[in-house]
Amino acid sequence: MLKARGKTIAEKILALHSGREVSASEIVLAQVDLLMGHDWNTHLTIQVLKDMGVEKVFDPGKAVLVLDHAVPSPNEKVSEMQRATEEFAREQGIRFYPSGQGICHQLLPEQGHVAPGMLVVGCDSHTPTYGAVNAFAVGVGSTDTAAALASGHLWFRVPQTMKVLLENKLPKGVYAKDLALRIIGGATAEGANYMAVEFGGSGVGHLSMDARFTLSNMAAEMGAKAALFEADEITKTWLAARVSHPYTVISPDPDASYSRFLEWDLSSLVPQIARPHRVDDVVPITELEGTRMHQGVLGTCTNGRLEDLGVAARILKGRRIFPGFRLIIVPASKEVLIEAIRIGILEDLVESGAMIIPPGCGPCHGASQGVPRDGENVISSSNRNFKGRMGNNKSFIYLASPASVAAAAVEGKVVDPRKYLG
Repeated sequence: MLKARGKTIAEKILALHSGREVSASEIVLAQVDLLMGHDWNTHLTIQVLKDMGVEKVFDPGKAVLVLDHAVPSPNEKVSEMQRATEEFAREQGIRFYPSGQGICHQLLPEQGHVAPGMLVVGCDSHTPTYGAVNAFAVGVGSTDTAAALASGHLWFRVPQTMKVLLENKLPKGVYAKDLALRIIGGATAEGANYMAVEFGGSGVGHLSMDARFTLSNMAAEMGAKAALFEADEITKTWLAARVSHPYTVISPDPDASYSRFLEWDLSSLVPQIARPHRVDDVVPITELEGTRMHQGVLGTCTNGRLEDLGVAARILKGRRIFPGFRLIIVPASKEVLIEAIRIGILEDLVESGAMIIPPGCGPCHGASQGVPRDGENVISSSNRNFKGRMGNNKSFIYLASPASVAAAAVEGKVVDPRKYLG
């Protein structure tokens, strides 16, 4: 008799939630632990529920709604979309985060809604962010969100898993965003389509939780359905102040089967940058050094955490932003904003000439603030540089780390940030 092979993290979590053993490529009906929606699409989910004849969600305690994509509202259409979301949350008894509280992908783990072993469904493509805390988190459309809200279950195809092994430690001046861009550049934007990405290796132990959230978030840019880390002591310490209920840590079996392996020596990495208009068009930042930049965006669900704002403040403290350059800071949440104020990070950023906007998606979504002018180059720590992403299809978006954004703000051009970090 053939011995059954070991299981990946993704297979194990889907097995626990479907009540049976599962393997990659199988179709399963799984119980959902948490559902998330935001202001940009919840009105569509509400309409689907009405069309289905559903008056009450299956369990309001397992859903969270957030206003984050356009805050404050820039026009009456968005205001009505946000009204519909807020009224639905109130009618159904769903936990609701109003404008200014932060981005959904920061709020859910930060406020203790997500824990290891959970199956999370979010009506947003960057829901895999929660995999940083060992959860299987997937982005789905409004119809699937409605089905899950109505029944508490959803159909899934168990994904194949790509193993990404990280060894050694990132050098000074090189960050998780540089690593994420390098991985995507090597794997391509379609390299992990409908796959789970499982991060492992000795290098993980050198990565902070902020760094892990960045990697899980960016995995969506190579097509990943989910992006998971094992829960180590760093994870458990981070969760201790946020999650009070018991949870189950899920680890892969030693003989788990993976469809693809990637391995990266972190110590050899240098700062990276993605050129317009593809996330996987990635080169070392030195190849574009001197390229004129007109605007910088620091923040969003990819790099708007305290660690990100802190490294930018280290570079900008005591310096002034280049004349004519606009630097927009978007904290990922109110909690991040308050802490940045408390320890002086925000003061350093504002004194340099940066503009602070409310916690939310900000310019990344292109819905309201920070729309660049025709022909302008933008260097951003966000996750996408598609044509028109920031609201103007005649501008050009480059993706880089918070350190690289801050360094560009000082000189008004692409520059290697390591010169400012000692």
